Amino acid sequence: MKKSFDALNNALPHVQQLQPYVPGEQPQGEGWVKLNTNENPYPPSPKVAAAVSVEVEKLRLYPEPVSGKLRQAIGERYGMTARNVIIGNGSDNLLDLITRCYVSDPGAGHTVPSYSLYPVVCGMSGQQLIDLPFDRSMQLNTEALAATGAKVFFLTNPNAPTGVAFTRAEIEAVLQVIDGLLVVDEAYVDFGGETAIPLLRDYENLIVVRTFSKSYSLAGMRVGYALASDAIIAMLDRVRDAYNLDRIAQAAALAAFEDVAYFEAQRQKVIATREATREQLDALGWFTYPSATNFLFTEPANADGESGERVARELFDFLKERRILVRYFPNHPLTCAFIRVSIGTDAQMQAFTEGIQSWLNNA
Repeated sequence: MKKSFDALNNALPHVQQLQPYVPGEQPQGEGWVKLNTNENPYPPSPKVAAAVSVEVEKLRLYPEPVSGKLRQAIGERYGMTARNVIIGNGSDNLLDLITRCYVSDPGAGHTVPSYSLYPVVCGMSGQQLIDLPFDRSMQLNTEALAATGAKVFFLTNPNAPTGVAFTRAEIEAVLQVIDGLLVVDEAYVDFGGETAIPLLRDYENLIVVRTFSKSYSLAGMRVGYALASDAIIAMLDRVRDAYNLDRIAQAAALAAFEDVAYFEAQRQKVIATREATREQLDALGWFTYPSATNFLFTEPANADGESGERVARELFDFLKERRILVRYFPNHPLTCAFIRVSIGTDAQMQAFTEGIQSWLNNA
């Protein structure tokens, strides 16, 4: 006889309530112009392939447990030591470690809108998440942030999904008034933001989290890192999985990190394409947030000059029917009238702008 088991009601109560993270759509088949998940349009450094090939022959061996060479290289780059660095299986892994170590009542805080994984990592630990809403101006309200009383506050800088960057002075003002930890998520900072890393010298309540997915073109490798005081890193290491990063990912990340010339060249190409696309959107009279990222957040207006949720949805659907995939966030009043477009190659962006023009001509 088959024995049944109620998987839902036997799960822990907070897990029963958990809504999983929903990533951007991954289209199947060929012919898509994929501009919806902020991937880098250019391949990683050629040195990555060489580094990976060496490790293939060693896959019978466990990886180095703490990613020591990578920690050392990152620490030296920023005038710190390996003790100030932790490596994660993607930056998402590090956000989870921080939550497990430091979030307690009344919970963690985050700005809204921001990265939609924060509710998930808090929910996985049975913790609450306190919302601090932005208005359309996207001004960071330091006093309101401090008033949340959050033990940990997650701040994307530059912000996702708008692309707006906050200055280092604004970050320091927050650090001076909060009692808990400020986690500055710098996933996109290499495309024009101002890093908070220099503030680590004076503020032990700061953690800076970064990823190799965007500017280093290693989204498929899942490598992230965080910098903080050696005491915080030691605590995070207590809850880090042993061998949390495989040897191929370690080698790939180190090779990409050390090829500074290639990194800078590809970074500048993305920035130049972003600004050229921004000019085209400006010429249409659309409102687009200033971006310090590898994407643009723009408010479409149709041929009649109308904007809003219906218009943004119509453009999103129109582009998707033509196999041009951007991102649409319908569930918040600040985002529902916008689309987010990742910066691709010049050819991909031309397809995007031609799609917009076709939509305007056929509306």
